[in-house]
Amino acid sequence: MASNSLTITDNRTATNYNLPIENGTIRAMDLRKIKTGPDDFGLMTYDPAFMNTASCHSKITFIDGDRGILRYRGYPIEVLAEHCTFLEVAYLLLFGDLPTSDELKTWVDEITHHTMLHETTKKFMEGFRHDAHPMAMLVSTVAALSTVYPESKKIQDPANRLLQIKRLIGKMPSIAAMSYRHSLGFPYTYPDNDLSYPENFMNMLWRMVEPKYVANPVIARALDILFILHADHEQNCSANAMRAVGSAQTDPYLSTAAAAAALAGPLHGGANEAVLVMLDEIGTKANIPAYIKKVKEGHGKLMGFGHRVYKNYDPRAKIIKWTAEKVFAVTGGNPKLDIALELERIALEDEYFVTRKLYPNVDFYSGIIYQAMGFKPEMFTVLFAIPRTAGWLAQWQEMLTDPEQKIARPRQVYTGHEVREFVPAEKRAPLLAMAR
Repeated sequence: MASNSLTITDNRTATNYNLPIENGTIRAMDLRKIKTGPDDFGLMTYDPAFMNTASCHSKITFIDGDRGILRYRGYPIEVLAEHCTFLEVAYLLLFGDLPTSDELKTWVDEITHHTMLHETTKKFMEGFRHDAHPMAMLVSTVAALSTVYPESKKIQDPANRLLQIKRLIGKMPSIAAMSYRHSLGFPYTYPDNDLSYPENFMNMLWRMVEPKYVANPVIARALDILFILHADHEQNCSANAMRAVGSAQTDPYLSTAAAAAALAGPLHGGANEAVLVMLDEIGTKANIPAYIKKVKEGHGKLMGFGHRVYKNYDPRAKIIKWTAEKVFAVTGGNPKLDIALELERIALEDEYFVTRKLYPNVDFYSGIIYQAMGFKPEMFTVLFAIPRTAGWLAQWQEMLTDPEQKIARPRQVYTGHEVREFVPAEKRAPLLAMAR
């Protein structure tokens, strides 16, 4: 018997099964061997929300939630945030290694070449109401690009696949800026190829009548850092959506739109907006003790604290906290930051939160920064989607090239009726809910 294995005894049949362990996992299909007889389907695992199920092998992102570690392709996130640009990190996620100087220049040039949107995209935008949510506009427009680039369906062609990846990374800031300006009634601004990735995004967002937009370097670098921090995060809800939809061999525009739709949910990409709502509710630093007391009594939550994965200080939160201080040195003081800093200080000294491992996460400070830059909360998830596109595409490409991956098809545990007899309409008893 191999030592790196798991022995299971089925008490129904008194039969032992020896299942191999690899990378801390057993194969779910090995459980199908455990049967009570030839007509038995075999055992399955039941794991709502995939709390303890690995659906793939991946070389992209490593997270150790207990130790507060996040790495892209082996590089600590804090090192990448300090030394790299977002497009450099996007290259790393997609291709596995950081680019050389020449490779980076070519990559930046190619992405910049694809920032322009087809003129028909304006008509997509013009079809939305003036008060349409920017995230819904972004999701719909990205999906519509599938009709602009029908060749994107040739997903098995590596060269064609790479072309669509470059297009998506290049065009996502342009779509985001267009949705922002549409909501304000401003004319759309074309990309400026002389600017860096974050500067060009700022140009498309905020340029008015000036002949040349000049970005504040502190704000531009802060955006670049935020993009790096949000570029990928392992098998989260939106990455899982990207892989699941992509597993049907759906083109990258429709797959990315599906991932962005998952990100739009308040439990995923909208959490930083909830932090701002909480800080507004607290109002002043003097009200923090009373608010914490209310949370400990079970009346409300401490938004921006705790994480499904991290049981330690989210490493991204430390970097964002530092970035926030740089941003506010330019934009001026913000009472929300003062409240947030004091709230963090008190919570991290309170046994109630420490024992529950409720540490600040990436959402705690990111919303404050975005608001200081002039963004309304409805734009926050759009800002999240821009960098996460690189991570989604890395996950999508890895899934396509993994020989073990097939179309996603989870099993279910059926708990409904057995076979029922058909009853004609005139003889059916009314449902209570409908009878009311």
